[in-house]
Amino acid sequence: MRMTEEEVKLNYITPAIERAGWDRKLIRMEYPITAGKIVVRGEKAFRLTKKRADYLLFYKENMPLAIVEAKDPSHVIGDGMLQAQEYAKKLDVRFVYTSNGDGFLFYDMKTGEQKTLSLEEFPSPDELYERQYKERIEAAKDLETVLNTPYYFGEESFTPRYYQRIAINRTVEAIASGQDRVLLVMATGTGKTYMAFQIIWRLWKSGIKKRILYLADRNILVDQTIIGDFKPFKNSMTKIYHKNMNTSYEIYLSLYQQLSENDTEDNLALLKESFKPDFFDLIIVDECHRGSARDDSNWRKILDYFDKASKIGMTATPKETKEISNIDYFGEPIYTYSLKDGIEDGFLAPYKVIRYAIDTDIYGYRPTKGKTDKDGDLVEDREYGIKDFDRTLVIDERTKLVAQKVTEYLKRTDRFAKTIVFCVDIDHAERMRQALVELNADLCAENHRYIMRITGDNEEGKKQLDNFIDKESRYPTIVTTSKLMTTGVNCQTCKNIVLDNIFGENGMTEFKQIIGRGTRIAEDYGKMYFTILDFRNASVMFSDPKFNGPELQDEDYDKPDGATEVVLTPPDPRETPPIDGGKKKVYVNDVPVELVSERVQFYDKDGKLVTESLKDFTKKNILSGFASLDDFLKYWTGDEKRSVILQELKEHGIFLEELRRYYPNDVDDFDLICDIAYGIKPLTKSERAKRRKVDEVLAKYSEQCKGVLEILLEKYSDDAIDDITDTKILKLPEFNEYGSPMKITKLFGGLDGYVKAVKEIQLALYAA
Repeated sequence: MRMTEEEVKLNYITPAIERAGWDRKLIRMEYPITAGKIVVRGEKAFRLTKKRADYLLFYKENMPLAIVEAKDPSHVIGDGMLQAQEYAKKLDVRFVYTSNGDGFLFYDMKTGEQKTLSLEEFPSPDELYERQYKERIEAAKDLETVLNTPYYFGEESFTPRYYQRIAINRTVEAIASGQDRVLLVMATGTGKTYMAFQIIWRLWKSGIKKRILYLADRNILVDQTIIGDFKPFKNSMTKIYHKNMNTSYEIYLSLYQQLSENDTEDNLALLKESFKPDFFDLIIVDECHRGSARDDSNWRKILDYFDKASKIGMTATPKETKEISNIDYFGEPIYTYSLKDGIEDGFLAPYKVIRYAIDTDIYGYRPTKGKTDKDGDLVEDREYGIKDFDRTLVIDERTKLVAQKVTEYLKRTDRFAKTIVFCVDIDHAERMRQALVELNADLCAENHRYIMRITGDNEEGKKQLDNFIDKESRYPTIVTTSKLMTTGVNCQTCKNIVLDNIFGENGMTEFKQIIGRGTRIAEDYGKMYFTILDFRNASVMFSDPKFNGPELQDEDYDKPDGATEVVLTPPDPRETPPIDGGKKKVYVNDVPVELVSERVQFYDKDGKLVTESLKDFTKKNILSGFASLDDFLKYWTGDEKRSVILQELKEHGIFLEELRRYYPNDVDDFDLICDIAYGIKPLTKSERAKRRKVDEVLAKYSEQCKGVLEILLEKYSDDAIDDITDTKILKLPEFNEYGSPMKITKLFGGLDGYVKAVKEIQLALYAA
């Protein structure tokens, strides 16, 4: 039968599923899995096609049980199985079915069982639910209770993305099944607070957990959470601050520091006085890679005091070192969704990197004989390197050069693109602010808040943080900072991140957190990607295997034996006064500083950075799919429509729209690709239409048929049409003298004859 895939769905697959008892509302067709990956080339960003499942079958909202992949009758029954299995793995769905309308091929992702079913044998929702959960429910009495407790849905709520649903479902099911500690590793920008809310909501509403403590490490995070994702808790929620430890609420939010830092013993004593050890039965630890990762930290003492409570750790950057381990406390991650995953799915913004190399950073700096600093003291005669600059030695000209390059980039792209400049410390952040103000005096005169410093010691700057992250507020546009904005700031507006800081012992963790400031997408704001301007060669960390996922527990990790000594986390030198090793910083000027190189890097489809031009990138991708010109010619002149071919090329990172600016308008896309990939001199469309092989084809046909084909060639030469095989072209007024499209095709003996003639012309146009 000549049926399309859609007709097979309508007439066979959907009726079979409904007959098995599946509620039509819970049969989701063309279910969007991804948002469509964003790819950046030049200054433009393109979204690729979303991945969709033909059917996703739900037992109830947010509880999917099965995937069905459909094919038309020209395929055998199991042709869609590999694709369906990939989708099932991604969506955390156990049962997989494929069909071409004749029946179903079934596969169980857990057991590996595979068998063929008739259309009448498709299972009911209850059958699959029992198969998936029966044994687990029998082993854990609370599991069925939480399974029957729905997500929160209100006016401001939204349907969770697939990875959020997986994280929420796995976590509540694990806790309900008696697991005391759970670790979630979710990239920055993936909605950890929303997931924490839904986890708490379901465990709280089910009655499994009655009093819950949510711990964060920044006051702004707690406040944003209360008025944002946690708002539905309303009168059941309170914030612990100062000595306010009211025990009449059910949901509590607090800073680690509020309960464990500074006057530590007083705070812990007050905590113990107000709350008994069994008061909380669930604690969620946001950013758990911080103090709670260390076995002997004060923050850990809070968790140890409430030892009977279940603990859920959430972080984008778990810590695994010889001394610190999230895994040792929480266990292996129950689910991981990395930055690479988010970018691949199109839920997180990709990035391009511009790496700047400064001569003093590459070759080092040694003061000339008798060189004095700004105070008139001799500068110590030694070799200073990139880790010294702005920490122990300040070179004015270097600061000004960085500010100059940042300003030049913004003037070349968008001077009102929100930009964060990460500096070594507060002193450096202030000097960078001054250097940027001098170079952008015109816009600073319009509004003094165009450039601001936002650091821990600057109250005026901290007050502007909300304006910086507000899409409706233009100012501040550029902010300089050191540590304050490395974590926890939901900054959809950030389009540029400038790295002029130094990454120390915990470099990878801090680097991933900083990159996370730019990964949120805001399409309505024009934010599809962000740019990293790297002045300290920090982007080499992208190649570290630790960058795209949780670290494995260090083989040398040695858990301390019952350490009881109070060990405060030392202050980070980047947030302390400009003193290092007991010595004051040395400030020098009149030092020649030059930019040695500037390289633009792109993020490729495999999640790796590539340093090459757009043309080189295109050539590599073309040759990887088509080793020879003949291979590409067969593809280009095949049966697929031109629109399908162009979309497939785009899926492989080949963006003809962006490449067009290198070529005249009358050059065919085919010639553009052949020039880039195979080094063949391009012809214009007019030159192609006048080729001898085209004339040979025309000579085979009657005068009327020849006239029709000549009009096609004329429209092609004038760049009025792109795909000559599209029969809709025959509706153009130029063809009226030959009659309707149906009459025109009759001149060729019917539609098949017309299509054959046009294909001959196409082959002649592109023949080698």
